[in-house]
Amino acid sequence: MADTAPSAPLSGPPPAPAVGLPVITPTRVVCGILLLAPFVALFWVNSYARLRPAFIGIPFFYWYQLLWVIVSGVFTGGAYLLIRREEARRRADPPPGAGNGSSGADGGTDGAPTEGAGR
Repeated sequence: MADTAPSAPLSGPPPAPAVGLPVITPTRVVCGILLLAPFVALFWVNSYARLRPAFIGIPFFYWYQLLWVIVSGVFTGGAYLLIRREEARRRADPPPGAGNGSSGADGGTDGAPTEGAGR
């Protein structure tokens, strides 16, 4: 097999990332914890692998798991509502630099290239 060389050499620095709203926010961290908590609680079997305390004659092992079905639904619904609220806020508040009246890609106000553009 012949070694293949890149078709075009890389020239110049890589493009700067777009400045916008952060991806990881406190709301998303809370949602992640809400979604992760049921997994941790149910995969840690030693914490609930016992018979007592019984609830209406049902051993702890069973009613604890059934309780987590309800708690998981509440946590998932809460995470959903938090994410929807954050996404609505993101759509309402444009990122800095967006919608500030500049029509050119270079940041000019009249759409004409500025001095030194296109080099």
